Amino acid sequence: MDSRGIIEHSLAQNTRTGMKSIIVIPARYGATRFPGKSLARINGRPMIQWVWEAASRSRLTEQVIVATDDDRIADVAAKFGADVVMTKKSHRSGTDRMAEVADKISAHLYVNVQGDEPLLSTTAVDDLIRGMMESPRVPIGTLAHRIESEAEWRSPEVVKVVCNRHQEALYFSRSPLPFQRAFDAKAKLLRHVGIYAFRAQALATFVSLKPSPLEIAESLEQLRALEYGLTIQVIETKYRCLGVDTPADLARVEAALRKQSQAPRKRKTRSRKK
Repeated sequence: MDSRGIIEHSLAQNTRTGMKSIIVIPARYGATRFPGKSLARINGRPMIQWVWEAASRSRLTEQVIVATDDDRIADVAAKFGADVVMTKKSHRSGTDRMAEVADKISAHLYVNVQGDEPLLSTTAVDDLIRGMMESPRVPIGTLAHRIESEAEWRSPEVVKVVCNRHQEALYFSRSPLPFQRAFDAKAKLLRHVGIYAFRAQALATFVSLKPSPLEIAESLEQLRALEYGLTIQVIETKYRCLGVDTPADLARVEAALRKQSQAPRKRKTRSRKK
């Protein structure tokens, strides 16, 4: 069965078992380094629209929701056709914002997609959802891709993850992980991609827990799950996210879009009948 067949088969399974999945895009206006970045224009469209359109192409989800605490974001999102849920301004994280959505809209699986990734890969999102469908006992899932350079491995801005033999996360860190006396490009070094899938009960449990010591030390909320004994399945992907944290990042995204538009497209060939 080819990849499209697998997706369609999984979607059919999803429908038969009644497993409802929802993608939630948390978006707040008051980002510290780039206030209002969700509404920053990229090739004439607000960034949140780029994310929503990519998420909406998922073949394994029933609904895509923009969760925000700001009327400006809500108004813009509603105009381009998004379902919007207004949430409290007091939330500390996108996960807390998604949990409020879960209180209002019932589903089996909630997928948290960052609102600052305009080049979001729909394939990566579907890979995560499919992985959770195939492993029904896993409470939380996320993505990671291979690290390609020593600079990437050493950067504290890059979150690394190490896994056990079942691809379950052992630890996440901003430090080089695992430690190596000399960088080995052939080693399996993984960079975490901040897209999460939570089963409904796992999400409710997670947000009820107090921030943990390792979470506070590393400033990584996923460590709360590990410290409290919740399993996080890590699915490897080729998707390399290009997030927007500062106004300068917008130029990088636009350059990437130009590169994509200039890339030669493969022509479809039709077989001739003999």
